[in-house]
Amino acid sequence: MAKQEQWSSKIGFILAAAGSAIGLGAIWKFPYMTGTNGGGAFFLLFVIFTLLIGTPLLIAEFTIGRNAQKDAIRAYKHIAPGKPWVLLGYGGVLASIILLSFYSVVGGWILSYLWRSFTGTLSNLTQAEYSDRFNTIISSPYETVIAQFLFMILTIWVVQGGVSKGIEKANKYMMPSLFVLFLVLLVRSMTLDGAMEGVKFFLKPDFSSLTEQTILLALGQSFFALSVGISVMVTYASYLSKKEDITKSALSVVGLNIFISLLAGLVIFPAVFALGFDPSSGPGLVFVVLPAVFNEIALGGIFMTIFFILLLFATLTSAFSILEIIVASMIKGDGTKRRKSSWMAGILVFLIGIPSALSFGVLGEVKIFDLTFFDLADYVTSNIALPVGALFISLFIGYQMKRISVQKEFEQGSSPGFSFFKIWYFLIRYIVPVAIILVFFSSIGLFDK
Repeated sequence: MAKQEQWSSKIGFILAAAGSAIGLGAIWKFPYMTGTNGGGAFFLLFVIFTLLIGTPLLIAEFTIGRNAQKDAIRAYKHIAPGKPWVLLGYGGVLASIILLSFYSVVGGWILSYLWRSFTGTLSNLTQAEYSDRFNTIISSPYETVIAQFLFMILTIWVVQGGVSKGIEKANKYMMPSLFVLFLVLLVRSMTLDGAMEGVKFFLKPDFSSLTEQTILLALGQSFFALSVGISVMVTYASYLSKKEDITKSALSVVGLNIFISLLAGLVIFPAVFALGFDPSSGPGLVFVVLPAVFNEIALGGIFMTIFFILLLFATLTSAFSILEIIVASMIKGDGTKRRKSSWMAGILVFLIGIPSALSFGVLGEVKIFDLTFFDLADYVTSNIALPVGALFISLFIGYQMKRISVQKEFEQGSSPGFSFFKIWYFLIRYIVPVAIILVFFSSIGLFDK
């Protein structure tokens, strides 16, 4: 059997894991969720929940992956042989296929927007025309499928290169570039007249606007923000050396994720407020409102292009990790099978995603449980697979693995003392499962009035 691949450096692993977490969730979903749920109060709750719920889950997946040094399916088999916990691995792979099948569709939209921003055809439109343009793009059967295919080709090309020479190398370029592009946009946004109103909205908590539903949404956003629940981080951590400090690595990933969410808010809300747009525009904030905002700014076409390059990088780095869990389960540690398996898995995901790509056009009237293919794939992964997977991962660490084994893995190569382990272990056994159950019930509408 070929030797298991490994990350070439700690920073390479952290950037790859952060890239997995920092995707559409941080730059697309987080701003519009914040805008529609009270601004600063939502952001504050998001940070608190990310630290108390997301971080323990991330450390849990790191612990499982590095302990087993195997892909998601074989990791659960290795730690709990002959028990049904292996279904967690199979479920994670299946969820990843479904997730990437519609995620790649949005990646295709971003490529379409990036091309149009390069050619200048997104300039000098009204907000209504930007809305019409968005609907035209997503309803075009040829453009959506071709763009989705190109996005998957980019993803496959990187993943087939391997862990260190493919995924790690790409993230070492993309993640620093993402930060630099964000800082460029931040400077431009913050220098607009009236920008401070957007800063106040984003950073000054107004708890009078909070509802029970808003609190649960903030909890859910923090939980989804770190790519936990489908064992992506189990797979990534399986390539990690036993010498590395998984707690510090997890905290670094969490810190980068919160920092990017902060930057996203400070780029988007000051510009939105300065130019008199509505911050509660919902999912269309990035594709409809922001192009209209950039259109009102000097050199807006250049900044619009920068933004969509940034968004593409963030989306791709997440896509790498989702495809990797599928490929890793196919090659079972044998790198000689990586290239062929990457193309097989990637093309399969593309084919499964075609109905989602056509969900806003020729298949728009085809519904399952009153949902389009795109919405069904989104609902199954976001509302069912992720929370259920995360719940069982917390139970696996807290109740299946022996505490002494968990503690040994937690402390190996680690500097935090026993007190930190006790706090984390208490959270993962008692607090995290309850929080996930609340998020799950909320996501399936149990608390809806």
